[in-house]
Amino acid sequence: MKTVSIKPAEVKKDWWLIDADGLVLGRLASLVASRLRGKHKPTFTPHVDCGDHVVIINAEKVRVTGNKADQSVFYWHTGYPGGVKGRTIRQRLQSRHPERVIEKAVERMITRGPLGRRQMRNLHVYAGPSHPHQGQAPKPLDVAAMNRKNKVG
Repeated sequence: MKTVSIKPAEVKKDWWLIDADGLVLGRLASLVASRLRGKHKPTFTPHVDCGDHVVIINAEKVRVTGNKADQSVFYWHTGYPGGVKGRTIRQRLQSRHPERVIEKAVERMITRGPLGRRQMRNLHVYAGPSHPHQGQAPKPLDVAAMNRKNKVG
C-alpha cells in the first residue's frame, strides 16, 4: 500500500451549507472544524489546506445545553490595569454580532498557526437566514440528523 500525500494544486474544495437553528454549539463547532481541516476526506493531508468551505446560517439561533448560556463567560483584557472584562454566551448571542460565538468556538478547535488561519478563511457565518454564496451552490448538510444530541428541543 502507498500513503498518498496530495499537493495543494490537487485539492478539490466543496461548499457545505449548515442551518444552525437549534443546534448545540460545541457539537456544531467540532463538526465544522473537522470539515474545514478536511479530516472527513480519504485524501486528508495534515500539512495541506484540503478542507471544504462551510457556510453557516441562522447563527443567532444556536443553543447551548445546561446553564452554559449564563455561566460560561468569555473573558478578555483591555490592556489597562484592572481591564478584565467578560460577557456570557447569552449576552454575546444577543449582541450585534452573534456569529462571532460560532467563529470563536470553531477557531479554538482548529490548529493554531498559518495553516489554521488559512483554513478559517473557508468559514462563512451569517446571523440570519440569507447568505451571498448561492453562486457556489453549497450542498446542505443536515447536522441534526447525524445524531439526536446535535439538536436541542
